[in-house]
Amino acid sequence: MRTETLPGRQALLHDPDTLVVYRDPIPTPKPAPGQPGTDSDFLATEPELFVAVLGDGRVLGFNGHVDLGTGIRTALGQIVAEELNVSFDTVRMVLGHPRDVPNQGPTIASASIQITAEPLRRAAAQARERLLELAAERLGAPREQLVAADGAVHPHDAPQRRLGYGELLRGRREDLKLAEADQVPLKPRADYRIVGQRTARVDIPDKARGDLTFVHDIRVPGMLHGRVVRPPYHGLDRGDFVGRSLLEVDRDSVADLPGLVDVVVIGDFVGLVAEREEQAIQAARRLKVRWRAPENLPALNRDEDLEAALRALPAQRRELVTDEDSEPPADADTLRRTYVWPYQLHGSIGPSCSVAALEDGQLTLWSGTQNPHSLRADLARLLDLDEGHIDIRRYEASGCYGRNCADDVGADAALLARAVGRPVRVQLSREQEHLWEPKGAAQIMDVEGEQDADGAPASYRFVTRYPSDNAPTLALRLIGKVAEGEHPFQMGDRTAVPPYAYPRRRIACDDVPTLIRAAWLRGVSALPNTFAHDSFIDELAERAGEDPLAYRLHYLEDDRARAVLRAAAERAGWVPRPWPMLSRAEQADGWRAGRGLAYARYVHSKFPGFGASLAAWVVFLQVHPDSGRIRVQRLVVSQDAGLMVNPAGVRHQVHGNIVQMLGRTLKESVPFEDGRPAAREWGGYPLLRFSELPEIDLVLMDAPDQPPLGVGESTSLPAAPAIANALYDATGVRFRRPPFTPERVRATLQAAGGARR
Repeated sequence: MRTETLPGRQALLHDPDTLVVYRDPIPTPKPAPGQPGTDSDFLATEPELFVAVLGDGRVLGFNGHVDLGTGIRTALGQIVAEELNVSFDTVRMVLGHPRDVPNQGPTIASASIQITAEPLRRAAAQARERLLELAAERLGAPREQLVAADGAVHPHDAPQRRLGYGELLRGRREDLKLAEADQVPLKPRADYRIVGQRTARVDIPDKARGDLTFVHDIRVPGMLHGRVVRPPYHGLDRGDFVGRSLLEVDRDSVADLPGLVDVVVIGDFVGLVAEREEQAIQAARRLKVRWRAPENLPALNRDEDLEAALRALPAQRRELVTDEDSEPPADADTLRRTYVWPYQLHGSIGPSCSVAALEDGQLTLWSGTQNPHSLRADLARLLDLDEGHIDIRRYEASGCYGRNCADDVGADAALLARAVGRPVRVQLSREQEHLWEPKGAAQIMDVEGEQDADGAPASYRFVTRYPSDNAPTLALRLIGKVAEGEHPFQMGDRTAVPPYAYPRRRIACDDVPTLIRAAWLRGVSALPNTFAHDSFIDELAERAGEDPLAYRLHYLEDDRARAVLRAAAERAGWVPRPWPMLSRAEQADGWRAGRGLAYARYVHSKFPGFGASLAAWVVFLQVHPDSGRIRVQRLVVSQDAGLMVNPAGVRHQVHGNIVQMLGRTLKESVPFEDGRPAAREWGGYPLLRFSELPEIDLVLMDAPDQPPLGVGESTSLPAAPAIANALYDATGVRFRRPPFTPERVRATLQAAGGARR
């Protein structure tokens, strides 16, 4: 990632000594109804590149997704190097710059390796085959007698007659239109030498040296500094008051401040620009602004208000699965349960930042966005520009597991740069990031089910309620460019169908508008849905008097799912024992031990969607009923991600996912005051500490004969039900509302009459 001079786009499109694989420009893909995507009619005028082989031996790969710290830059480079038979060190990946890369949608849903890498792999194979053809012509040898290896071609029996790729391209230009999937011979997996091997991430050295990698570090000539002043309806972008609340801005209140360049007011958007950053911060703090008090805010002040507030939202019911005879007999013994998931933050370690420059009708934005093509469309609408006049240069940012404020601050910078006619850098404050980021949505899951006379699952009725509308880029709402959405997003159905064999099912999703500003966070709705599914199956196992592992294995319908769960249990040393469990013996110091497990697979995109990797958790913990404290002592997590392009990268992803999910399950919940989010700093939104990390044991299933599956989401799904099931094992009380803070544990035990022996 060290700064390196690469050929410009026009050189790649026209210069000799180059081979490129491209596709003709296509209209911006329209998202399926109710799904995230880009609302744009823009059509590029130049081809979209996937692979370029240069005369100096370097290889460029192009992918529309970005690396959010997950290591996909490395894994994608491995795929290109493998198919082209070149050294990994010769490959440079270009990610996320809309002018340079194909439009492959937002970087979401664990789709980078599983989905968007497929045409990249095909393009690399196509380039290899063309180079073999060129070598056959030069060497006068049959194509089938040639070998491509280490960036060169030679006959099987004459390695000394080696022709490097650069030599084959000297004086030539090769433009290859991307072939269809069945027209390119891909490398047999048995011949892989790079894919499937542990490979050091290419981004780490620059970060370790402190070289330029983050958007926060961008500095451009003539740059000013901006800060924004947000409205008092923080965290909300729905309601009659949005874009209509500003009454007065007292410009005189900051007129005497040194370095102040301008105060920019458009609708409810208020921004200040100064010569230096500290001057902009001071001006934003001193500026006197009068707002109309927002009305009809959500009825949210306490955790207990959340369920009622979500149920009060108008719903559009979608029936997802309805089996024949899905209704139970009239005399059935029905188990009814409700599970409630809280709003949560992305918790990006650094507030979002962007730099914008608008000159001669051309906008350049340096951004940490995960949605570069979507952001370009939003900026075109915001500034009334053609998308062809907008260049987004994507840099790494400070952590993102879904939609944070990266796009919002980019729009802020663009508005301020247009107003003052110079480049402007805008960074949000910690308070603004916490209050305004689109939250991971809260969710309600209502479950009813029955068992037959033998204790087997007989029926399952499930309704999930998930508020989301994609959280439009904030400036578009504040200045009135985008009206309040009338249709909620259809994103509550991820993993809505349980993995267990219920003969009679009725699965539905209540699509509801946002209560507060919300989009997607790692696991999206699949994580809360899995919490309900795997907590409920644990209760059925108890009612059947069976060991929870044996019960799940009996009724899981997929062989790979059973293998993943069995692998975690075997590594954990799970000893079968029937209910009632025997782990509740109180120790001398008042702690009780428990164990629990859960399984899940992230299923995403428009229903019925498709699956990513498969994962299982086994948790060993202690809980102190009097204090409510929980100590997670040991975790065993297994995962089947199919072919692991970079096993080291998969391991890093899974580890990070585990740490995040421990925090989300045990600690994280957005507090509210008067209907608005109230977490302004880390003291109001505590995260997991290093001292709270347990022993973590990973079992990464080796499945090189299977297609690669998305890694970023599935590991998170079994966390909460596994911990909740372990808490039940320890206390005899079911926990159905994360996070399991000491306060929540004490209240739950008190409501149940105390821990049971």
